[in-house]
Amino acid sequence: MIKINIENLSINFIKKGTGNPTLIIPGWGTTIDTCLSLINSVSTYSTVYCLDMPGFGESQEPSFSWDLDNYVDFIVKFIELQNIKELNLIGHSNGGRIIIKLANRKNINFKINKIILIGSAGIVHKKSLTIKLRIYTYKFCKKILQFKPIKKLFPNALSNLKNIFGSEDYKNASPILKQSLVKLINEDLKSYLPNINAPTLLIWGENDTATPLADAKIMEKLIPDAGLVSIKNCSHYVFIENAVYVNTIISNFLNGGN
Repeated sequence: MIKINIENLSINFIKKGTGNPTLIIPGWGTTIDTCLSLINSVSTYSTVYCLDMPGFGESQEPSFSWDLDNYVDFIVKFIELQNIKELNLIGHSNGGRIIIKLANRKNINFKINKIILIGSAGIVHKKSLTIKLRIYTYKFCKKILQFKPIKKLFPNALSNLKNIFGSEDYKNASPILKQSLVKLINEDLKSYLPNINAPTLLIWGENDTATPLADAKIMEKLIPDAGLVSIKNCSHYVFIENAVYVNTIISNFLNGGN
């Protein structure tokens, strides 16, 4: 493992293999260790870089909540510090979200050759009636718990409420990362997809509930040069659940056709 300073943060990353560079960006809450199968496979034909994202693994947490542009700035800075002039990008979940917006950046000092999005986040859906009622209930309870007498009687009630209504990622996050997560999940990237110029491979587990297969089909339709591989009996962590197949698909894409 290697340490580097980016945006005044101590960041942990790995560099392995030789050949054309490939950067792997893990999803929210995951680390280099989560991506070891990908790293070990891709590093047999490419120089692989993979980071513990800020606040996870052995990388320092930011001092304030980041939005998606902050994360893109961070990745751009990392690539520039490694003096990489062209590379492939692989992103899982939130890592894919970062890549989508990065691919829309103008005047970057490097070329993106190919992109692989695995169970990528970035599509915001219209809220169902059930979700709307859940949000209304949360806001109503939050308003009540913010009254001074209630806060005095039940000082932990508001934080408990947030944990009850939040996702697992939200529950497990620090206060700063909770704020970042809210900013990330509320930014819809559909309008950015048609501007992706690099050949793009979408890899999805058919049973993914975190980022449903329907999201992949939207991305396949909107990204000009995209192809989708959906894998049966796999969920959001398809690259772990069927590592051999996924690694073969990735190798064929990066080493051969689009």
